[in-house]
Amino acid sequence: MSLSAGCPRCPAPVLHADGRWSCPDHGDVPPLWRPAEPSYDAFVDHLRASDGFPTLTCWPLGPGWSVTDFAVVGEVPQSARATMTCISGTSAHDGPVDVVVVSEEPGTGLGARVAGTRHDDPGGEVGDGPPLVKIRAGGQPVPLWPVSTSGGAAEWDRSVVAGEAGGRWLWLVLRPASAVMMLKPDWVLRDLSTLGPALLEVPFGGPSPAW
Repeated sequence: MSLSAGCPRCPAPVLHADGRWSCPDHGDVPPLWRPAEPSYDAFVDHLRASDGFPTLTCWPLGPGWSVTDFAVVGEVPQSARATMTCISGTSAHDGPVDVVVVSEEPGTGLGARVAGTRHDDPGGEVGDGPPLVKIRAGGQPVPLWPVSTSGGAAEWDRSVVAGEAGGRWLWLVLRPASAVMMLKPDWVLRDLSTLGPALLEVPFGGPSPAW
């Protein structure tokens, strides 16, 4: 398989022994599987590893945009706990932009790692007051609230919004921070595992964001 294993909560490598995966900082964890470089073939391996769990991204991709990163958390196929995709391109107002989408079971910690927040889950900010925006995922409206990165590990280089979709946490991380202005009610998240032959037309490649 073209994906390598790591910890979902930090960049540390993981060890596999006695049927368990362990991180030196976080103990026993489900492994995070991520390619060294984004490619169509690696994404096919990703879809096998994440079988039954949606891999969401903004759709359709704009001209010049490509999938620059993806990952799945889980020990074997059909036991996935989280997926992540990043698309990268340019906007007239912000220049180079990364849009990361994480869908995860509560307590997984991947979304918090990408967002740079202190806690595994978004917390009480989600649902507090009116949402910043409502987008669509799986044909349903999904309200998203801003999540503060104050006190976390991230620099002030990103905006984070989160909500709940299908019983899972949904995180969107946009870099630079000003790219949050791109969020509009007409944004649609598509499960790339449902594309079928159209997946062959999806562009992969480009520098993967640091997280």
